[in-house]
Amino acid sequence: MAVADLLDVRPEIADAIQTGRPVVALESTLIAHGLPWPLNLDTARAAEAAIRGEGAVPATIAVWHGRPTVGLNAEELETLAQSHDVLKAARRDLATAIVQKRTAATTVSGTMFLAHSAGIRVLATGGIGGVHRGAEGSWDISADLVELSRTPVAVVCAGAKSILDVPRTLELLETLGVPVIGYGTGEFPAFYLRSSGLPVPARADTPEQAAAIIGAHRNLNGAGVVLAQPVLDDVALEPAEFEAALRQAESQAAAAGIRGKEVTPYLLAHLAEITQGKTLRANMALIVANAQLAARLAAALSSHIP
Repeated sequence: MAVADLLDVRPEIADAIQTGRPVVALESTLIAHGLPWPLNLDTARAAEAAIRGEGAVPATIAVWHGRPTVGLNAEELETLAQSHDVLKAARRDLATAIVQKRTAATTVSGTMFLAHSAGIRVLATGGIGGVHRGAEGSWDISADLVELSRTPVAVVCAGAKSILDVPRTLELLETLGVPVIGYGTGEFPAFYLRSSGLPVPARADTPEQAAAIIGAHRNLNGAGVVLAQPVLDDVALEPAEFEAALRQAESQAAAAGIRGKEVTPYLLAHLAEITQGKTLRANMALIVANAQLAARLAAALSSHIP
């Protein structure tokens, strides 16, 4: 059985792919695990609206009662946003979710794989996963990085999550052959922070420039690409403020024995408390901004990759 036979690609999405209209995939872990109710649903709706506002079609992806689904409807989005027993599914977890007929929210790696299987070339998210701090002992490295090295989907993001070891994340992306493009910036963004202070190997100032690089990369048999734009200045956190909050959240996580895939949602939730909601506001804003940019990129790619 082919992967495509396992997918439920909703009619609007299937028609857009068939007719060459721009489509943007959206991951669903931000709904089920990344943001609290009702901000998660508000943000998911705003991201979809931003994509439609640019003339593209949004496709929020999840595994719905064991069926990988490309394009959740409004009722499913709301149900997912209020559920408490949703599996968090990277690519490795998709088979388990299917066989056990679970509802699963897909991470960037899981969403990339399903999006590519459906014929979608662009994904919008908040920040990619990467190398966690202390990974030299824990080996905690996100599957997102490996997926970027093998699946030809462009991921529009605000860089890597600020809780990560950003320098090592960039080093591993280089090792894996994944291009990193700064959108309107020569420095790699760091999610809540406008800059990590680290240079990007390439810069694009328009969707067309980014699409040209992505098209050339694919012509060279390349796979995924990271297009990273900074969070808006009016909601970005100051580096010193963020680092102090992160140290406190990490101390709490260690005391609670949090490990593995539970670390990221735990830290994000506690950072929101410590910063009195500043990280939440930044997260919501960057997700919507990335969705809008992804829609523009998807339209530009149609002229570079037929």
